[in-house]
Amino acid sequence: MQVVYEDNHIIIVNKESGEIVQGDKTGDKPLSETVKEYIKEKYAKPGNVFLGVVHRLDRPVCGLVVFAKTSKALTRLNEMFRNGDVSKTYWAITKNCPTEPETTLTGWMTRNEKQNKSYVYNREVPGSKKAILHYKVIGRSENYTLCEINLMTGRHHQIRCQLASIGCPIKGDLKYGAKRSNADGSISLMSHKVEFIHPVSKNRICVEAPLPNDNLWKDISQSIL
Repeated sequence: MQVVYEDNHIIIVNKESGEIVQGDKTGDKPLSETVKEYIKEKYAKPGNVFLGVVHRLDRPVCGLVVFAKTSKALTRLNEMFRNGDVSKTYWAITKNCPTEPETTLTGWMTRNEKQNKSYVYNREVPGSKKAILHYKVIGRSENYTLCEINLMTGRHHQIRCQLASIGCPIKGDLKYGAKRSNADGSISLMSHKVEFIHPVSKNRICVEAPLPNDNLWKDISQSIL
């Protein structure tokens, strides 16, 4: 586990692909428990350690996850995430290049719980929720495209589903149309940057995740410079 920011109220860590943020039916050890153990050991805390989960990342996605270390921070961060006061920037690698180098995608999404999969439509359908994201092509390699994505809404599998809907599934994402999986079971999507006003100190927090230890990520990121 890699801590990229920490103070008395907040801890932000870099999640590896394959980790789960919270416990689920798999019974695998979640990232939240690892963070609790880190806090308990670092500060020699007796008893249970408080840690609030304010948002999640899909298991095959890597990057920044924000946790609250106090109940005051948890309440305020929950409200900030609900109101869209936390800016989250994602990077995604796709095999196909979008036809438009930059645009906003708007659709209506439904979720199939049994399949753990979402579907997007170009019109409102029963049970659907509006989904909006903005993407920009920021890098290219010989075979792949790097897109920067900002979410205006937070729907289940939103980036994965909406990029696939324009013919650009994320590399390794078999569920949404990629032709091949990544060797490590990841998909090439990362939570790259988070920015917000600290819920207690009111200072501006802006944190970027280190790139995955992967040659493709390193090579394609060089094309941004």
